[in-house]
Amino acid sequence: MELKVLDAQGQAASKVEAPDTIFGRDFNEPLIHQVVTAYRANGRSANRAQKDRSQVRHSTKKPWRQKGTGRARAGMTSSPLWRGGGKIFPNSPDENFTQKINRRMYRAAICSILSQLSREDRVAVVDELTVDAPKTKLLADKIKAMGLGTNGDSVLVITDNIDENLYLASRNLPHVLILEPRHADPVSLVHFSKVLITRPALARVQEMLA
Repeated sequence: MELKVLDAQGQAASKVEAPDTIFGRDFNEPLIHQVVTAYRANGRSANRAQKDRSQVRHSTKKPWRQKGTGRARAGMTSSPLWRGGGKIFPNSPDENFTQKINRRMYRAAICSILSQLSREDRVAVVDELTVDAPKTKLLADKIKAMGLGTNGDSVLVITDNIDENLYLASRNLPHVLILEPRHADPVSLVHFSKVLITRPALARVQEMLA
């Protein structure tokens, strides 16, 4: 598999060889769905809590007599059928949402995503991506000059080294995210329209997924 290398003007200056084991796999939609779902579930924090009928504030007095009123029987106002009553199956803060994904499955899903992105011509390589000052305009102009980020497209940049200038310049760009190879997650790879990888980061990705 060959990936195109972009120059500063966004032209394909050359091509770089990428292993088919990473960028030439078949698209495995069920595996990608499972890994993306597990990744998002493992990021959830179980901080929601509800009260059952023993925890809500209520009176134990019977609302009305058992017979003769024409209304349904009622024992106390904490019933889940009443407004302000307790929940039948309340959510607890110690609820566990984690899902286990094997390492081989995770890597296979990342390779399948990268392979599909390369087939759709959504992956490009650049020698390096740096800015001289922590200015958002400098990075925005550089990405725009490459033909990326146009028409509302989002760009995921994977670089081997995120210096302070690059980090500060990218914070105010809502459709640009810069990550190191070890932080490239399946959700980001699926979400962004274009993926731009530097040459050192590409070597690092190949080393991680080999």
